[in-house]
Amino acid sequence: MDWPYLLDGFHGRISRKTFWIAMITVGVANILACYIAQQFGGDKLNAVVDLIFTYPEFAIATKRGNDRDWPLWPIAIFFAASVLLDLFSVLGWAGTDQTPSTLAFAVAVPFSVVGIALLIELGFRRGTQGPNQFGPDPLALGD
Repeated sequence: MDWPYLLDGFHGRISRKTFWIAMITVGVANILACYIAQQFGGDKLNAVVDLIFTYPEFAIATKRGNDRDWPLWPIAIFFAASVLLDLFSVLGWAGTDQTPSTLAFAVAVPFSVVGIALLIELGFRRGTQGPNQFGPDPLALGD
């Protein structure tokens, strides 16, 4: 697996298998890093660490969207909402676990709905058969 290719840049296509391996690996690293950040610096450091993982996760999701020949905007909206929620935490606008702010809640609910839709679209649906505008079919290349 070509990790630098997967984690950097938004060109090309990846298969479902590569998507799942990459997202699970990056997701576990994200969870562990955020847990450590939470222990040492609280919610604000946790949010900053989560922001660091946004770029590689976005790169992976974009490549998978390219395989589906999907527009970038639904993926971008999801990740923009993620950044917005982290920004709310850094600025102290997210509220607490017991009483989340209305603003954070208003972003988090549609964020969750779009996240589930993206998970289904990117994680379970087959990519475009044959080449498309983003490159050759990764399954034809043995990916």
